[in-house]
Amino acid sequence: MCSVKAIKAAKTGYIVMSAVLCILGIMLIAAPEFFAPLIAKICGIALAVFGLVKLIGYFSKDLFRLAFQFDLASGILLLILGAIMIFKSDHAVAFAGIVLGVYILVDGLLKIQIALDARQFGIGRWWLIFATAVLTGTLGFLLVLRPAESAEIFMILSGISLLSEGILNLITVLLAVRIIRHQKPDQIDAQSYKIEDVL
Repeated sequence: MCSVKAIKAAKTGYIVMSAVLCILGIMLIAAPEFFAPLIAKICGIALAVFGLVKLIGYFSKDLFRLAFQFDLASGILLLILGAIMIFKSDHAVAFAGIVLGVYILVDGLLKIQIALDARQFGIGRWWLIFATAVLTGTLGFLLVLRPAESAEIFMILSGISLLSEGILNLITVLLAVRIIRHQKPDQIDAQSYKIEDVL
């Protein structure tokens, strides 16, 4: 797969999975009691698929190298967490909440770094990534703390967190991933190394 096709696949996958996270979040907010028994498996499958998308993104070598720069570790983590949530779904609410909280908190922190890097790249709306990342990370932290004993309130908080995570990923990929026609970053990298070796 050439670089441009890989980047397009990763960007499309990010957009689709961001929309899926938003939909899951809205479902949990709207009907927390109905979806509580299913949350672990549904989120586990979604996180595992998103993990694969993140790995594709990491190896696609997009132009700015911003949105996907942490996605090797993040993708592997999502695959592991997704598998755990799928096969340990009998402890659905509490376990899924902790797993989601940890991931959302970590992803929020990583996106803050991406926002600061985007500022150095001259991306004008870097602050939008930053603000959404701070909000999302805070929600993830609240999920880990689990401030409410009520399962319904906890599921609603999980839904809000998933919705925020989906929006954060969507904003990041739309602002920080650029696809240039005939872009071949692998060849550019190879030439730069040759120049450095000669010098």
